[in-house]
Formats: sequence, C-alpha cells, structure tokens
Amino acid sequence: MKSPLDLLDSADTPALLDRPAPTAPADLTLRRGAARVLIGNWTGTSTVPSRTLYPHQWSWDSAFVAIGLRHLSVRRAQRELESLLSAQWADGRVPHIVFNPAVPHDAYFPSPDFWRSSSAGRVAGAPRVPETSGIVQPPVHALAAWLVHRADPAESRRRGFLARVRPRLAAWHDYLLTRRDLGGKGLAAVVHPWEPGMDNSPCWDEALRRVDPAPAGAFRRADLDHGHPADRPTDLDYGRYVRLAADYRDAGYDDAAAPHRFAVEDPCFNALLIVGELALADICRELGVPDPGHTARAARLTEALVDRLWDAEAGLFRVRDLHTGAPVDEKGVSGLVPLLVPHLPADVVRRLHATLTGPDFRATGTDLVPSYALTGHAFDPTRYWRGPAWFNTAWLIQRGLTTHGHHEDAARLRAGLLDQAGGSGFAEYVDPLTGEARGARDFSWTAALALDLLCDPKGATP
Repeated sequence: MKSPLDLLDSADTPALLDRPAPTAPADLTLRRGAARVLIGNWTGTSTVPSRTLYPHQWSWDSAFVAIGLRHLSVRRAQRELESLLSAQWADGRVPHIVFNPAVPHDAYFPSPDFWRSSSAGRVAGAPRVPETSGIVQPPVHALAAWLVHRADPAESRRRGFLARVRPRLAAWHDYLLTRRDLGGKGLAAVVHPWEPGMDNSPCWDEALRRVDPAPAGAFRRADLDHGHPADRPTDLDYGRYVRLAADYRDAGYDDAAAPHRFAVEDPCFNALLIVGELALADICRELGVPDPGHTARAARLTEALVDRLWDAEAGLFRVRDLHTGAPVDEKGVSGLVPLLVPHLPADVVRRLHATLTGPDFRATGTDLVPSYALTGHAFDPTRYWRGPAWFNTAWLIQRGLTTHGHHEDAARLRAGLLDQAGGSGFAEYVDPLTGEARGARDFSWTAALALDLLCDPKGATP
C-alpha cells in the first residue's frame, strides 16, 4: 500500500529530497497523517480547509497550508498562493473566499450569488472570474511566500516565484494601509467579524449589538449541516454577519462609502501585517530590488500597534472599537498574537509572556492557548472562537515565543500542538481543557502547521 507521500507527483516533491524525515515512529505516523489530509483536500489548484464544512478556497487558510505544504512540495505550496492571488481585486484586496464553480451554491452560505462579486464589486475591481467574497482575512500571505521560498530557494528562483507574487503582495498591503486605515492612525481596520478570522470571538460582541440582524428567513445556514449548533455561532450572531456583508455588498464594497456599523482595529490582524511587511522587505533583498519602504512601514505599524492597542494593566493588546474610540474590555487570543512581532518593547514582551503563562490562558489540560480567557465571563470551551483552542493561533504564538527567546515555553506549546493535532484527527479546534476534538476533522491548516513544526522543530525558519 502506498504512503500518502507517494501520491504526489515526482516533479512536485523536490523538498522531500533534502529534508530528513522524522526518525521517531510517532512523528513519522503524524507526518504521514498530515500529508494524507493535505493530499485529500487538494483540488488540483488549491486546498480546501475541509471537504465538508468549507468546500472552497479560504484566504488565510491557504497561507497556512502553503507553510506546511513547503515540506512536501515547494511547487505545490507556490501554486497554493498563486491560485489565491490570481483572484485578487484591482484595488489590491485579497478576498477571503475564492469560490469553486464546480461546487453547488447550496453547499456553503454565503454563496457566490449572495456576494455577487463580479457585479457588485465591479467598481472596486473584482475579477469577472472567479467569483469571490468581498471581504478579507488576516495578511499571512507575505510571510507564507517568504517561507515557501526559503524551503527551496533554487526552485523558487528557477520558477521566478517571488518576482511574480511580490507586486500582488505589495498591492494587498497597500490596500490595507490606505483604504482600510479607517481610524486614521496607521492601523488597518476590519469591517466584519469574519475578517479577523476569529469569527465568533466575544471581542466583537459589543460592536455587533449595533447591528440589526437579517431576518431569519433571509438565509439558510449550511454550516449547521456539518457542525453541531453548540459549536457554532448563534442564529442571532449569524443574522448580524449576514446583515453586515449585505450592507457592504450593496455599497459596492467601497470602503469610503459603506456604512461600516462594525469597524475595529484588531491586534492579530495588524501584527500579521507587520510581519508581512518585514517579509516583503526580505523578498526585496532576495530579488535585489530596493525596499520601497516595507521596513519603515513595519516600524511605524509597530509603534501604532503599541500606542493604540496595548493595555499594560491587562498585559495584552486590546481590540479598539472605532465607533466608540475605546478599547474593548475582553481578553481574546488576538491580544497575544503580537508576540510574533520582532521589535516590540521589552516590557511589552515581558507582560505578554506573563499573561500567556498566567491563569487567563494557561490551559494545562492541553498545553494549547484558548481563544478567549479561561477566566472570562463569556468563556465557552466548545463554541467557535469563544474558548476552544485553535492550531493556527498556537503556531503563531509558538513562533513569537521563539522570536523572543522563550524557548522552553515554545517547546511546550509545540509539543501540545503536535499531540493534540494527531490525537484529535487533525480537528479544526479542540476543547482547551480536555482536548476533545471539535468542529471539522481532517482540517487542512491543522495538518499543515503540525507538519511544519515536525519539519522545522524550532518554529523559526529564517
């Protein structure tokens, strides 16, 4: 019987030739399992997050997938990112969903006929094909492109990978730093709870109360066909999501004209933008072209992040609601992800580390990081982003711990991620207290990031 690794074309597997396989039997089993998930979720041009719940291409999912795929096939990892970026809008935005036309519309909601990107988004520069959503997700893509390049620089140079993606990545960041600077203070704003990727976080509750939900009969929740209602957002919250998306669509996806009843500055989103700017500076150096300002922009963004969102008393970064101008009094994992930023002030790093290892986020049952404070009033260990531990945020925080020299805690988090990924069947997320698998199984970014930590144990490829 063939191993999942054997299912990749030989032309797709140069990265396997120069990377030693794990020697421990458990690691080899986990590696094969992760490869099986990624191969099974590959569509021919990109990777779906899940064959059941998420049958299209998602933006930050694809970035995380590429990070893991680089250890199996650099060429396939490149194609993952290139496929996503080919759906970029003329204004620079990278849509959060690229729809597969072969998938029936009723397989997922909101479907292409809801977003109507090619018509409603025409003025904003949406492509005629493929159909996409009109909102965005966190900018992990430049970091992913740089890591994919570093996995096999010779192959990357031969194919001109960085030269092709750099202009698109730069345009993507330009969009966020101009059209999405809704607060006028240098940070990118998100205009829908789906944009920061942590859809149902209690950090959005206060802002969402301003939004009148769409009528229950105006939409059908396809997510409940594949997920237990106790794990998913409530009908009330979902109705608000639909209303926000419809209002944005009806404004032609114009960031200046849309009402934006939900508009916040999110720490994770902006931390990833900073890291992406630094990755773009690395890409410019690799290509031998002048840095047009990415390093300087990263420094300005870091200063704005600390000035606007850091809460020294709480020991983490807060979401800022742009309608009230005030920070949101909730402790979400988004406030810890800026540990990923390399040039934070030392006292900020020290306090973030203390918060991460303290009673709010130290989930000793799994060694993972809950998505919301264990001590928080809204903590729920099973409901989407209101407490469960996710593998992508664990990977980001593990990388941040390594960046700032907290190697013992980074190793503990790495071990917890690998243990829970394999033990849960590569679940979408887990109960942070018990490790019980929740959401979809055979989830792509769980497999990809486990594979990355197996092949890059320190979690900090240069």
